[in-house]
Amino acid sequence: MGSVAGPEIERLVQLLARLPGLGPRSARRAALHLIKKREALMMPLSSALQVALDKVQVCKTCGNIDTQNPCTVCTDPKRDPAIIVVVADVADLWALERANATQGRYHVLGATLSPLDGVGPQDLTIDALVARAHAAEVHEIILALNATVDGQTTAHYITDLLQDANVKVTRLAHGVPVGGELDYLDEGTLSAAMRQRTLF
Repeated sequence: MGSVAGPEIERLVQLLARLPGLGPRSARRAALHLIKKREALMMPLSSALQVALDKVQVCKTCGNIDTQNPCTVCTDPKRDPAIIVVVADVADLWALERANATQGRYHVLGATLSPLDGVGPQDLTIDALVARAHAAEVHEIILALNATVDGQTTAHYITDLLQDANVKVTRLAHGVPVGGELDYLDEGTLSAAMRQRTLF
């Protein structure tokens, strides 16, 4: 089947298809919707993308992305400087913020250790984390990393590096999710929940 649109529209579709969660068909629908809603959607989106391109930067303290540096979280006086929550990616930071899960500050590693993918300690911001952990005001490092092999390998690696820092190192609990039914959980989740049971 030949192309049904000019090269400019095809280029828009191809770029949209690179976004996570959008395949070729979804990208075509999104492109068509943008074109139909040029005034209401495409022009404001184009403007917002240009502003993001010009102004968004990586926070030199924690690795978050923001339009100011240090970021909004790092400069918030209501944040507890004694707690640093370590996450693999900015998406994880945003998820914790949506849940209003902590009033601590953050540290974004950039990824997790993954020898198979060629990601080693030098590719992450682990050295900066260790330096931050040695600051006098820091008392706890919370490792909010995925419960995957790579996430847990990274957690163990960081824990070893923080042995001489005067901080408590904790991690997120693993186990039964809120609203979860035991019959539907996998064996790994159930065994983790049983090992990490708490007083009722």
